[in-house]
Amino acid sequence: MNWTRKHLLDIESLSAAEIRMILDTSRAFKAVGERTIKKVPALRGRTVINLFVEPSTRTRISFELAAMRLNADVINFTAEASSLKKGETLRDTGKTLEALSADIIVIRHSAEGAPHLLSRVVGCSVVNAGDGAHEHPTQALLDTFTMFEKKGDVSGLNVTILGDILYSRVARSNIWALTKLGANVTLCGPPTLVPRIFEKMGCRVTHNVDEALADADIVNLLRIQHERQRLSAFPSIGEYRSLFGLTNERFARLKPDAIVMHPGPINRGVEIDSEIADHPRSTILDQVTNGLAVRMAVMFLVSGGKTLPEPGE
Repeated sequence: MNWTRKHLLDIESLSAAEIRMILDTSRAFKAVGERTIKKVPALRGRTVINLFVEPSTRTRISFELAAMRLNADVINFTAEASSLKKGETLRDTGKTLEALSADIIVIRHSAEGAPHLLSRVVGCSVVNAGDGAHEHPTQALLDTFTMFEKKGDVSGLNVTILGDILYSRVARSNIWALTKLGANVTLCGPPTLVPRIFEKMGCRVTHNVDEALADADIVNLLRIQHERQRLSAFPSIGEYRSLFGLTNERFARLKPDAIVMHPGPINRGVEIDSEIADHPRSTILDQVTNGLAVRMAVMFLVSGGKTLPEPGE
């Protein structure tokens, strides 16, 4: 199939075939990262602007490095050092960046729908790097890419997402991607953070962590999104770890080939014990590496790229 989308705004609107196309393209760009010279001229002469209105370290650096490996000119733009701090609207900021000949705007914003709004007022491509508690499409794509690497495919696999589902954009994007690709998704966490409404997305919901982990092929852990919660969703960190943390004891009861994932940043001793984070069956650092390949693939596709890099040097 041919990629026809100018933007990547969410996973919900993508077809399974489009998701698989991004994953296939990502494989070609992961090979680039294994070369001595880790660059290709796919975006030479293009300008990528990272518009991060919400704080970020991992995602911003990943997008920046991905764009540099595609030979794009990269500008990092933060709200703290911009006219947004003075009251300028997102629309006006976007139009200003467009007037500076931006080809791709990568946006992270605390408001749900901000990337969609921006895509309607600028002529360049827009990539969603996370909007509020709505979606984080490239995180879901890199998670899925990692699952494919470790398991061959996700169709028919049991994937448990454990933690703060209600406030997590990562969870929503992962749910859309995994259900479209045929995985069986179980959500688990405190009832205050995992309401039954998620069953409408095609998931199984349980508040019993041992039940959620019993048949899991993949466990994807999420941190507690304290910054998005209006009220505390559970009495204490200690209680959360006791009831829902992936402790060494629970890890020992997983399937022997089950893998553990986490989008980061991790809170050792809360949602995951430190030994598990560093275990060979943890894919946390693999996800970081794969994020580069996925983000290279996304920017390549939305910019109209057709010719993938050749294998080799």
